[in-house]
Amino acid sequence: MNKMSKSIRWATAATTIAVLAACGTMGGGSKTGMSFFVTSAGPGNGANLGGLAGADAQCQKLAAAAGAGNRTWRAYLSQQPTPNVPAVNARDRIGKGPWMNAKGVVVATDVENLHSASNNLSKTTSLTETGLVINGRGDTPNMHDILTGSQPDGRVIAGNVNTTCGNWTQNGEGSAMLGHHDKTGLDESVPAKSWNSSHLSRGCSPDALKATGGAGLFYCFAAD
Repeated sequence: MNKMSKSIRWATAATTIAVLAACGTMGGGSKTGMSFFVTSAGPGNGANLGGLAGADAQCQKLAAAAGAGNRTWRAYLSQQPTPNVPAVNARDRIGKGPWMNAKGVVVATDVENLHSASNNLSKTTSLTETGLVINGRGDTPNMHDILTGSQPDGRVIAGNVNTTCGNWTQNGEGSAMLGHHDKTGLDESVPAKSWNSSHLSRGCSPDALKATGGAGLFYCFAAD
């Protein structure tokens, strides 16, 4: 075998190894596709989502049905501290971003961008896991109220007021902080246009959430 033949064989082998290594990295590493959605439905018990664990399970279930079950999904919900559970900030549960909707549109690049005025959240980008637009203000029925239990910065609300429907375990009396997925409210105030901290619900039951302008829906983010 002459030197040229050996050189060609070594070059071919090196190229093959490089391609295989790249394929291995692609298959086992980065994850692409949808990484954000608004639930098309809640578990069906008002704001009683079964706690954070139940809400996460609903995110995972809906994502799996939409072909995105390979991601680790987390509900964008805060948890108030009690003698039995610690405070949990919604912003700390959802990973680092960026996040993309079912249509491939980036809604936020990272946690800070998500909680800034420059995020890309709107009625036309805050889609369900199947890419559907959710009814907003002016539609019948209005479903723009989204459960969050959070301040505008994505952290739990301090104080003794129930802002999480008993940490997402109540379906009767109580209240939860809501955001407007369409960033539209009764006026032009900052809360009216907030995607995550607009106003409290009238209660925690399905009927109370509907009367406020919602359907017990919440945001889901891929944390990985």
